[in-house]
Amino acid sequence: MGAADVVPGVSGGTIAFITGIYGQLLESISAFTSKDTYKHLFTGEFVAFWQRVNGSFVVVLMAGIATSIVSFARIISYLLEEHPEMIWSFFFGLVLVSCFFVGREVSRWDWQAIVSLIVGAIAAYFVTEMAPTLLEPTHAMVFFSGAIAICAMILPGISGSFILLTMGMYSHIIGAIKDFDLLVIAIFSAGNGLGILVFSRFLNWLLHSHGKITLAFLTGLLVGSLNKVWPWKQTLSYRTNSHGQEVPFLQDNVWPGSYQALSGSEAHLGAGLGLMALGVLMVLLLSMLGSRYRSTHPE
Repeated sequence: MGAADVVPGVSGGTIAFITGIYGQLLESISAFTSKDTYKHLFTGEFVAFWQRVNGSFVVVLMAGIATSIVSFARIISYLLEEHPEMIWSFFFGLVLVSCFFVGREVSRWDWQAIVSLIVGAIAAYFVTEMAPTLLEPTHAMVFFSGAIAICAMILPGISGSFILLTMGMYSHIIGAIKDFDLLVIAIFSAGNGLGILVFSRFLNWLLHSHGKITLAFLTGLLVGSLNKVWPWKQTLSYRTNSHGQEVPFLQDNVWPGSYQALSGSEAHLGAGLGLMALGVLMVLLLSMLGSRYRSTHPE
């Protein structure tokens, strides 16, 4: 989940869904917003509190996400800059097959589910087409962007990193992680905490009360997000980041056959298709591991 959340266009929520921990994740986070949960804490029933919030699961998962983000921030940044066709091909395969895995959870594909799928796909497509804005990375904006981005991070199909990118905060946050700027990281994490506590409860309610429509909508989000992770892009304009480097600002998807003529870079079509297949195989492996986890940890 951490590695996926670092990449603009790929959601950690997708990984959680594939591995079968999505429902448990939402239930655990939602428990932190319940008054009954804190009754155990205030009355000294610490074991009951820990069990109520599924503490062991949350701690291990958050530790894994944090470790992965810190470990992969530099690697992913390097790959996105030096080998964009390769890394995007891999994630395109991952997201493409994820559409099937999320879609198969829909209990019945009637007209309501189909409409929800279409609405989700259109919404995600328009989000991925949004032009990035350039906001001043003040402490207040860092906190606000953290609260907004975390909501997207737990949604399959909507990338929190891409939300940061559209807000003009992505390079600032990634730079803080790479440079271990503890103040920025702490403010951003505080925003994450607020956002996830508020949004997870609402999303958990949707899945329990309107599961079919919600899952179809989430499938649509994945389908629409394929627009963002298409590997071959033509850069229309550039911007200067906080380190004084020229980085792509506006991009348009192109076919592999015309990619080299438009971009001046080799398409690496064979390698790209191979990495797409690797992404598909990885999702299949994650799904198998998720099935094994569900069989030993029934909800």
